[in-house]
Amino acid sequence: MIFQPTITNEQTASLSPAQFDGKIIVVESEHQIEQMIKHLSAQRIIGFDTETRPSFKSGVSNKVALLQLSSHSRCYLIRLCRMKFHNQILKILSNPDILKIGADVKGDIHSLHALRNFKEQGFIDLQHIISEWGIEEKSLRKMSAIVLGQRVSKAQRLSNWEASQLTPQQQLYAATDAWICIKIYEKLLATPKQDSHQAK
Repeated sequence: MIFQPTITNEQTASLSPAQFDGKIIVVESEHQIEQMIKHLSAQRIIGFDTETRPSFKSGVSNKVALLQLSSHSRCYLIRLCRMKFHNQILKILSNPDILKIGADVKGDIHSLHALRNFKEQGFIDLQHIISEWGIEEKSLRKMSAIVLGQRVSKAQRLSNWEASQLTPQQQLYAATDAWICIKIYEKLLATPKQDSHQAK
């Protein structure tokens, strides 16, 4: 199988939507941490993403509101705008034995460092490896379209991630963004890399 290098917005929009169908758990208090860490610590690979409330003023940026960590079956939405950045969470982000798969990892890590300093280990950025399969697109939406043949909705991206409660639409959007990173990564690993000599 050879992936196409690019895809248009129109082609992407015509694809069926990708949706996380596992359990979504909103984490906003200390007592939820232990069960979450127990599940995530048992994983070999997890999806990773963050969300920040958009600022519509030039030069003004907000702090990370949400950290998403997803296994194949459960996605935890950690509301950093409503609870402290717990040490147990940092241990997951610093554990080299648990692969964390994301897109634009550097940007997400930079934002998390604004809350607390930690030594990130075990991260893989899809944007850094995707070209090894001859794919030129770097957005999560288009990487998913090319690799999985599914469209990732961006409808909730500019919504208020610091709201008192996350809507079901926000929860599904945030969970899908983290989980889909695992799916893209595993599909890439199952596909032979494109030999540059064969590329025409």
